[in-house]
Amino acid sequence: MSKQKKRHITAEDLYEFNLISEPQVSPDGKLAIFCLRRADKETEKVHSNLWLVPTSGRPARQFTYGSQSDTHPRFSPDGSRIAFLSNRDDEKQLQIYLMPLKGGEARPITDLKGTIKSLEWSPDGTKLLLQFRKKDAEEIIREADEKKKELGIVYRQITRVFFKEDGVGFLPRGRWHALCVDVESEKIQQFTDDDTYDTLDPHWSPDGSHIAFCSNHKKDPDLDPDAIDLYVFSVKEGTTRRIETPVGPKGNPTFSPDGGLIAYYGHKGKGQSWKETRLWVIPASGDGEALNLTKDYDFDVSSWTINDMGDLPQVAPIWSSDGKRIYFQVAHHGNTVLKSVSLKGEVADIVSDEGVVGRFTFDSKQQRLLYFHANMQDTGQVYLRELATNRSRVLTHANKDLLNELDLGKIEEVWFKGASGNDLQGWILTPPRFDPAKKYPSILEIHGGPLVQYGNFFMHEFYYLAAQGYVVYFCNPRGGQGYGEQHAKAIHNNWGTADYEDVMAWADYVEKKPYIDSSRMGVTGGSYGGYMTNWIIGHTNRFSAAVTQRSVSNLISMYGSSDFNWAFQEEFSGLPPWEDLENYWRQSPMKYIGNVTTPTLVIHSEQDLRCAIEQDEQVFVALKRLGVDTEMIRFPDEPHGLSRNGRTDRRVARLENICRWFDRYLKRDSNGIL
Repeated sequence: MSKQKKRHITAEDLYEFNLISEPQVSPDGKLAIFCLRRADKETEKVHSNLWLVPTSGRPARQFTYGSQSDTHPRFSPDGSRIAFLSNRDDEKQLQIYLMPLKGGEARPITDLKGTIKSLEWSPDGTKLLLQFRKKDAEEIIREADEKKKELGIVYRQITRVFFKEDGVGFLPRGRWHALCVDVESEKIQQFTDDDTYDTLDPHWSPDGSHIAFCSNHKKDPDLDPDAIDLYVFSVKEGTTRRIETPVGPKGNPTFSPDGGLIAYYGHKGKGQSWKETRLWVIPASGDGEALNLTKDYDFDVSSWTINDMGDLPQVAPIWSSDGKRIYFQVAHHGNTVLKSVSLKGEVADIVSDEGVVGRFTFDSKQQRLLYFHANMQDTGQVYLRELATNRSRVLTHANKDLLNELDLGKIEEVWFKGASGNDLQGWILTPPRFDPAKKYPSILEIHGGPLVQYGNFFMHEFYYLAAQGYVVYFCNPRGGQGYGEQHAKAIHNNWGTADYEDVMAWADYVEKKPYIDSSRMGVTGGSYGGYMTNWIIGHTNRFSAAVTQRSVSNLISMYGSSDFNWAFQEEFSGLPPWEDLENYWRQSPMKYIGNVTTPTLVIHSEQDLRCAIEQDEQVFVALKRLGVDTEMIRFPDEPHGLSRNGRTDRRVARLENICRWFDRYLKRDSNGIL
């Protein structure tokens, strides 16, 4: 299709994208399986099915069918069966199903009441290990009784500090535990059962005799959340032993091929989220100290690069077959790449193409690497790399026809200097059919977090706004990850300083472009990006319109109202507000709300448990009292992540309201005419 005939992307195109996730390669390396997610416009539900694709290059074919959610596919060690999670028999409850690779009926092997978070075959292929959290007994009884179900909950008794989670709701009293299900007898064995401690990230040892996991065994884990330790459970003896590791958060422990070592992710110290996550190894026996293999490299061992088209999971460290190297992801300079490190701390690049690496797996001989990869022009595909040649080829072509009919505009990557002479990375997206001789309105987008990064990942929202005639620009200011530990630490207990300076330097840089109309500049962001939007309009009137989304506005009232709860204080002085009131107020946008003259749209979800809706209610009411033009858009039943995971019609409405607001103020000429 010629460029002249290509159309612009729309908000409604969110219904048209089919998104790939969870790719897994078969043990013999001949097949890959993955999830393909789609939105149903008629029901406003999201469904996913499993697809198979030969690694030889032949087309993919659908493996499971139906309007349900089939996820987490896992090949059995002999490659003959697929285990996966599905809600096909109960929309609100996932169960484990087993299906022969050659086809046939999927057989449920569990009847659990609760949440299944992970799934892993035992080395001998007879069992499945899962992380599971059971529903409260009274909830199970209520759901089974129609009258009680109709009447609903009478009251909630809250006894723990962390009692809710965004996107989940109120947490059950029970904790996460490691369970094992025999795939033939369907008998379930629970390895851990304590009512106080969570069992997190369980993984088998190579011979299936032990389980490694992480847990916090403090008297009240909610009051010391970073005190996470490493444990090993003996399947035969039913006993658990703790392995001494450096104090600090940690996760995803995996055994070396000979079972002698355990690798894990973590950092040393408590309450220091700005510290880079590292890759560590320690003897599984506990006889020896943990070794930080990535200590000589200023990068963060993580996967997250912000996007609005799917999750980018962090994969547990994967050992090479000979036990000499470990594979892991790194979020760096706008990309998520795949690296490996030797036991001597020597790091090598494995997949460093521009874009993001999601889930990755190897065949049993580690001759083939299968991985998810996406970039700014592609929502993500399944790739295969032959390790002998280090050459990759794409196996899927999801959304190819849709993307071929769209003119998305052009993106320019920019490195520029911040206010302190620091190096910063940003991107400028110009509209379809861009004419450099014209003057354009623009929108500054600011990411959430703050400890994340924008980067080379498809962002439907940015393309949609560009399609409406806006130059859209975004960068990674200090306070985020991906640019070294000092970059991330720069705003610790100092929000609204270096971060504000950097985004203003970015706005200065873009404003000087000959195609930018300085009188028609807008700003928006969500979560921490909403905080920065609030901060900006309280400190400058250079922007003609703003949209603040799911924002933070008052750090004092934020305390205890977020699912982060009291631990939010660790981002600041470590003291609660009543011991450090002025410091919290100094960094709160509400302190400066009286300066605002910028017309501002306020958007928030009513079930946002991360940034409580009262944060934006304060902004809206204050702007109304100040006589500043404002509206509030509230989305019922939606959590903090509406823009990424919300109901599709609400995601569409969100985008259309953002555009409506900016159009009102940024598409008028000097005489106020549209």
